[in-house]
Amino acid sequence: MTDYLIFRLYAPLASWGEAAVGETRPTATYPGKGAVLGLLGAALGIRRDDDAGQAQLRDSIAMGVKQYTPGLLMRDYHTVQMPASQAKVSYRTRKEELSAPRDALKTILSSRDYRCDGLWTVAVWLTPAATLTLSELEQALKTPYYPLYLGRKSCPPAAPLAPQRRQCSTLKEALDMAFPALAFNGREDKTVLRFPDEALYAWEGEAGRLDGNDQTAEYNDVWDLPLNRRRWQFGPRLEFRRAIAAEEAR
Repeated sequence: MTDYLIFRLYAPLASWGEAAVGETRPTATYPGKGAVLGLLGAALGIRRDDDAGQAQLRDSIAMGVKQYTPGLLMRDYHTVQMPASQAKVSYRTRKEELSAPRDALKTILSSRDYRCDGLWTVAVWLTPAATLTLSELEQALKTPYYPLYLGRKSCPPAAPLAPQRRQCSTLKEALDMAFPALAFNGREDKTVLRFPDEALYAWEGEAGRLDGNDQTAEYNDVWDLPLNRRRWQFGPRLEFRRAIAAEEAR
């Protein structure tokens, strides 16, 4: 049996950032380690420049996620003013960029991806190196120090996270925990949200951690482990994934 902290994530808009190259800012279909650590860090009041606090949180937890529905993809088109590159000139803040001489400002095009009406359950558990407790994390999610958002500040949660601690024999049992149904103008979520025929499970640890069956899980390295928040440096972690028919995933 393992102790888990389990909570739900839903919002009309969410953005689970992936590696961004050039002018496009893509999103994954479900939250990765960086997104969950960011959410918990905001709840605990850990600042982005607090290297020790960020490392303490990162080293304390492992996580798994169940994707009920990834939602629909939405791409937001942007035009942004940026100063042209100049030798021996650097800008440390957005305010400094916009204070550049007007003839140095150029317009660049960019796009940002979002997931619309996605629904996920997240379960976290403590690592052997943990210095935090699940009760501290649960209380932080109930009374967060900073506002919580799902990837971007424009994506606040639209339903209670309803965090709770449970002792479960498998990770799947924890991720399958039922939450109160979401209501949309009196209609339940299953009549409004688009649920696919399969639920996707993703987790770290070992292949058999989900339910003891390690024969059907696929795996690969994902680069979403925050190494330094101030410099936006990320490292790899091994992630396992398995899709299970909706009727078997409750």
